[in-house]
Amino acid sequence: MSTSANRLTDSARSMLESDAASAALGIDVTTAHDGIATAHMRVTEQMVNGHDIAHGGYVFLLADTTFAAACNSHGPVTVAAGAEISFVKSAHLGDELTATAQERTSYGRNGIYDVTVHRDTPAGPEVIAEFRGRSRTVGQIKR
Repeated sequence: MSTSANRLTDSARSMLESDAASAALGIDVTTAHDGIATAHMRVTEQMVNGHDIAHGGYVFLLADTTFAAACNSHGPVTVAAGAEISFVKSAHLGDELTATAQERTSYGRNGIYDVTVHRDTPAGPEVIAEFRGRSRTVGQIKR
């Protein structure tokens, strides 16, 4: 694991280095170790829908990337078995969103993770969405 400000395990870093989708959206994972992760994404013009708010798919993608970093921080290759999201508030053009993931439990090859997506405001963090992901460890994926 890196001792710099970006605390990523080798397994999480390896997965993220091959994640072209998240990289193309500017998602920056700054922490991924011991079943936790933090990532950041700025809402760009391409992410805003016809209602002039961030498209929910992009908010989901940020949460899902953070979930993936958290569950892959343990080492074995782990994928999503399912996930759901509740949108609490709308995100807007220019918002800097932060997602934080935390493992809630693991059992056998399965895990449950919660991810909160928020934006910082002068009054403190404002929750945009709550995401729950279910993981499944699959071993090594052959490419």
